[in-house]
Amino acid sequence: MLRNARRGIVVAACLALIATNAACSDDAPSSSGGGGTAAAVPGVTDTEITLGTHMPLTGPAAAGYSKIAPASKAFFDYVNANGGVNGRKIKYLIEDDGYNPANTQTVVRKLVLEDKVFAILNGLGTPTHTGVLDFLKTQKVPDLFVASGSRSWNQPEKYPTTFGYQPDYTVEGKIIADYVKKNFPGQVVCHMGQDDDFGRDSLAGVEQVLGADGVKSKQKYVTSNTNITPQIQAFKTAGCQVVISATIPAFTALSLGTAAKIAFKPQWIPSSVGADYTTLSGLLGPGKALLEGLIAPGYLPVSTDSANPWIQLFQKVNKEYNGNAPFDGNIVFGMNVAYLTVQALLKAGKDLTRENLLAAVESGGFKNAAVGPYRYSKTDHSGIGGMQMGKVTGGVQAAFGPVVQTDDAAGQVTEYTEAAAPPPANGIPTV
Repeated sequence: MLRNARRGIVVAACLALIATNAACSDDAPSSSGGGGTAAAVPGVTDTEITLGTHMPLTGPAAAGYSKIAPASKAFFDYVNANGGVNGRKIKYLIEDDGYNPANTQTVVRKLVLEDKVFAILNGLGTPTHTGVLDFLKTQKVPDLFVASGSRSWNQPEKYPTTFGYQPDYTVEGKIIADYVKKNFPGQVVCHMGQDDDFGRDSLAGVEQVLGADGVKSKQKYVTSNTNITPQIQAFKTAGCQVVISATIPAFTALSLGTAAKIAFKPQWIPSSVGADYTTLSGLLGPGKALLEGLIAPGYLPVSTDSANPWIQLFQKVNKEYNGNAPFDGNIVFGMNVAYLTVQALLKAGKDLTRENLLAAVESGGFKNAAVGPYRYSKTDHSGIGGMQMGKVTGGVQAAFGPVVQTDDAAGQVTEYTEAAAPPPANGIPTV
């Protein structure tokens, strides 16, 4: 009934516009077409900006990741309480896709076609978000700061509205492999990867540095199968001494737990995606001692670094606007994404259009809690390009060594020497 009523309204509108040769359909792209007033821009009014996301609030990736979007919303609420963005408050719609690509397509279509969001923000997952790229491109919807390091988000000619956020998995793979090459010379290196772009891009980066022959055993897993004993046994048989893993938190924990059962004790170096100590501790429970000595790269301050001014800011916001949820790297991630989003909205100006927002992100120059540089430009939509290694010692995860940067091509891994910028005194983003 509602759809018929809506179709009737659309038909009436088309009849009214025949004289101007307007073409209408009830699935018309929800783009402002550039330039116009706020009233003409989907998801933007004089007082509000509506953003939307898809997140795994349930399902195999919910552990840890379900905390990201609420943390972003909390930071938006903090900004709203302090005047919003150019007088507009941010409304953030969060849809659960259960880390299921079919669900992702359903909820993203709802957000765009029914909720009329201004932009999709920080949709999580390589297999999930890949399926909505063409739809968001057709609808001309800004697709900001995807929560995945797939290189698919960095295709500005093919997908001009999509931008990555975290270091892509090839950049991360190169940084990890460079560290291994320098600190574990001559040791047998192996790789565990999720069976999608996450695992493949990570392995590509590792092999750029170590060579294909430098990785003795290459194993894969799928999120629908929690029995990874065959893969871990294969690592033990191959004599692996260092295992680099492109794993989400549940499978990082599974890997460590399964290895312990068969008395396999390599040096584990997981992707930042699956290396948050608080999340892994919760998953392992009494087995959290297995995390001792875990090494992993990071691109944001460690959540336990209470001396860091960004952590102090995010802890304050978490306490006041996020119910004082157990503070971890997922909350830091969500809040910094929100901080970056507010920076981009401010840079887009008071005449807020989708085109202005895309141009603002491409203009680059953002400074926030990220330890490395943002690489945004008209020809690069990849996001953060630098990372710093971290290690669990005595039950505490802490960063160490220099921040390094590279690209996903043939560039070398080099030190990034620019000092991190502190947040403004009031914690409200500026540009």
